[in-house]
Amino acid sequence: MCGVAGIMTADGGAADEAVLAALGDALIHRGPDGRGVYRQDDLGLVHTRLAIIDLATGDQPLCAPEGLALVANGEIYNHVELRAELAGVAFATGSDCEPPLALYQRHGLDFPSRLRGMYAIALHDRLRRRLVLSRDPFGIKPLYYAETAAGLVFASEPQAILATGLVTRNLRTQSRDELLNLQFTTGAASIFAGIERLLPGETIAVEGGHIVERRRLEALPEGGCDHRARDLALAELDRVMMESVLLHQRSDVPYGMFLSGGIDSSALLALMARLNPRPVLAFTARFPGTSAPDESAHARQVAAAAGAEHVEVAVDEGDFWSLLPAIAERVDDPVADYAILPTYKLAAEARRSVKVILSGEGGDELFGGYGRYRAARRPWPLTRAMRRRSHFAGLGVLRDESLAWRAGYAQVEKRERRRFGRSALQTAQAVDCADWLPNDLLIKLDRCLMAHGIEGRVPFLDPAVARFAYRLPDGMKVHRQLGKWLLRSWLAGVLPASEPFSRKRGFTVPVEEWMARRPELGALLAVQPCIQEICRPGAVETLFRRPDKRSGFAAWSLLFYALWHRCHVVGLKPQGDVFETLSNR
Repeated sequence: MCGVAGIMTADGGAADEAVLAALGDALIHRGPDGRGVYRQDDLGLVHTRLAIIDLATGDQPLCAPEGLALVANGEIYNHVELRAELAGVAFATGSDCEPPLALYQRHGLDFPSRLRGMYAIALHDRLRRRLVLSRDPFGIKPLYYAETAAGLVFASEPQAILATGLVTRNLRTQSRDELLNLQFTTGAASIFAGIERLLPGETIAVEGGHIVERRRLEALPEGGCDHRARDLALAELDRVMMESVLLHQRSDVPYGMFLSGGIDSSALLALMARLNPRPVLAFTARFPGTSAPDESAHARQVAAAAGAEHVEVAVDEGDFWSLLPAIAERVDDPVADYAILPTYKLAAEARRSVKVILSGEGGDELFGGYGRYRAARRPWPLTRAMRRRSHFAGLGVLRDESLAWRAGYAQVEKRERRRFGRSALQTAQAVDCADWLPNDLLIKLDRCLMAHGIEGRVPFLDPAVARFAYRLPDGMKVHRQLGKWLLRSWLAGVLPASEPFSRKRGFTVPVEEWMARRPELGALLAVQPCIQEICRPGAVETLFRRPDKRSGFAAWSLLFYALWHRCHVVGLKPQGDVFETLSNR
């Protein structure tokens, strides 16, 4: 896991050293173990390294004959198998990121189709005077770019592009409204005008500082179902998940996992316990002194049954006020997901012991875990569009209460419904995999872990797992009003202490409860210029006096946005806790 960045100039001149230095300085937290710079012709590449595999010779850029050079952020889990397939290639290192160079030589822009892993790759083909950028199909690893007068500049984080001064800090209002109403933003457009996301699975070719070709590798298979007996499906689930976890454990440094006690993390723990001779190191967040459902006791029970070494990390009100400004600074592509707080603190604690964390993101999307998937199976006219209503609806807070914020999401829904052969449930899963997964859950995991120099791995988001899980019959995903039915059935057999068929109350962070204890927060937020711009006079103070959960989530969204805006648009670094930061003019 690393940071990658670079620029291809528009005029054919050499890349500006000051631009490359600014990119590298902005990404040093992603790669504290070293920095590499490559300047050749009209291209400059920067790499900041977090050393995970091939600690001795895996520094980047990696080079190959015929004028090829590569920098990458991520892990190619099948690099051992690829090396065996690429017989005759003289590899110079043991790095997992070297095989993509040989694959590009053989397959050109189709080289990502052979990769099994998470990656954001930048490759220089000097003979063709071409820059190639590629991102993994699920969008696990981020990559952003901007076409400017100076040329095409790219980086692992938007803030690095902004640090060059080639793009101004102007917001897209559509993306801002998506953030407030959806908690994430959709599509290729980032929240910063002029900065685009490379889409999940997308590969682009750049020549003369301009994009000349695009290709896309889909994460999900075609629709339709693979019908099989339950016992055969359980055996296949065991096989594909074991293989995925085994590959995701390939590392030359210590690793652990995040354990919530839910279905997905319990399944990962069961598999890791089977594969590892020593106890798995599992980290769990808890919220002492609050009314939030406490799942830590259940997680403790699951960890004990699996023989894991269990570390419980308390997240309290003091953490909320003290850490939130720093978190907002790290999440430059904003995600107003309150789970970002425990993820950030878990990462800080995990860094004391490990350098790699396995996590359960993707289990709900692939195996059908969300309640909205049950609704998707209802016959017309009982079906309902997902995310059709904002938590601000009816509160009279925002100046603009139209549904314009939903346009990007609706476009994805429309596109996915046109796919032939998909069930309504598969369509709902595909919609979530298109935006919610890469632009909320995976951004949150990436930024929180990289802030502490930890690599995050997600074994559910593996091509083989996706091919199996997505094409399961709907009834093996949702059954008896329970999602993830097949995964629950498998878990009941391998780790019964996880109680997979019991009703869970879900993961909740008590942000409303903490904010309610500080009534002065509403007045402080109300005077922030970015809040005055979007909210009606007097509405914010009233919102903070309302006790219900929906109002609390709306208040949280405004708080996160104000802290994020101050840092990434105004350009002011956090100073102290929430109150000190917002009070500083």
